[in-house]
Amino acid sequence: MRDTQARLALFAAIEGGHVFWSQEIATYGSDHVYKKLIEGGYDGVKFGKTIDRLRALKVDEIAKSIESAGAIFLTPEMAQWPEQLNELAAPPIGLIVKGDIDVLQERGLAIVGTRNPTPYGIRNAGDFAAGFVDREWTIISGGAYGIDSAAHKGALIAEGSTVAVLAAGIDVAYPAGNARLFAEICENGALVSEVIPGAHAIPSRFLTRNRIIAALSQATLVVEAAFRSGSLRTARDAAELMRPVMAIPGPISAPTSEGCHRLIGERAAELVTSVGDAIELISTL
Repeated sequence: MRDTQARLALFAAIEGGHVFWSQEIATYGSDHVYKKLIEGGYDGVKFGKTIDRLRALKVDEIAKSIESAGAIFLTPEMAQWPEQLNELAAPPIGLIVKGDIDVLQERGLAIVGTRNPTPYGIRNAGDFAAGFVDREWTIISGGAYGIDSAAHKGALIAEGSTVAVLAAGIDVAYPAGNARLFAEICENGALVSEVIPGAHAIPSRFLTRNRIIAALSQATLVVEAAFRSGSLRTARDAAELMRPVMAIPGPISAPTSEGCHRLIGERAAELVTSVGDAIELISTL
C-alpha cells in the first residue's frame, strides 16, 4: 500500500488526538505502522478495535467520498501542511480540507467561547474578528453556535478569511443551522476536519478538535465562557504551545464571563478590551 493510502487508512481507523499513534507514525512512518497493525504486530487485546476497523476499511471508497465532498486529504508530507501542527503532542495523522487550502498558512487568531452568548459577547466576537481581518489576520474557530458563529460572521462581513475546524465529517453540517455559514466559509476560507466524511460529532471530538484550533493560530482570544466551558480547553492548549492567550472581561455577575475571569485570575490569559490592546499584546509576546 502506498504511504498516502496507508495514512488515509490510519486516519480513518484511529480517533484523532491519540499521542501513542501519532508518535508511532512520526517515528516509523504510516506504511510501516499500517502493515504492523494489519499483520498483528501490536497488542491485539489493547488495540483490537483499531485493528478490526483497519482491516474492514475500504480505502478507495473513503478517498472517493472525500473527492465527492469537494475536499482534499492533506498530509504532513505535503507542502501546504501547516507546520505549526507538528508542535502538538499528538499532531493530526492528516486533515480533510474543503475550500482555500492556502489559508491554513496565513497568520491566524482563534476566537472561541460559549454556545450561549449574550448580545455583549456576540458583538465583541464580531468586532474583534473584523478588527483582526482589517489587519490581515485569518479568524479560526469551531463552527459552533454562539461565539464561534459570531466570529466567523464577523470575519466574513469584513470581507476577510476564516477557518472552521469541525468535530464532524466535512460533509456533515453540524450544527445543521450553520449549513449556509459553512458554504460561505468555503468561499472565503476553509473547513477542516479530522474525521472521515459522514462521521458524526461526538463529545470527545469537540475536545480533540480544540487542540487543532489552538495550534493553527498564532494567538487565542476567549470572548465569553462559562466556568467549565470547553473553550477553556482551547486556551490551555494554546498556552501549552506557548502561544498568547487573551480573554475579554465581562460583568462579575454574568455566568457567561466566569470562564474568562477564571483564566485572567489564574494568569492563564491576559485581559484585553480592544483590538488595539490585543495586537499590542501579541506583538510584545
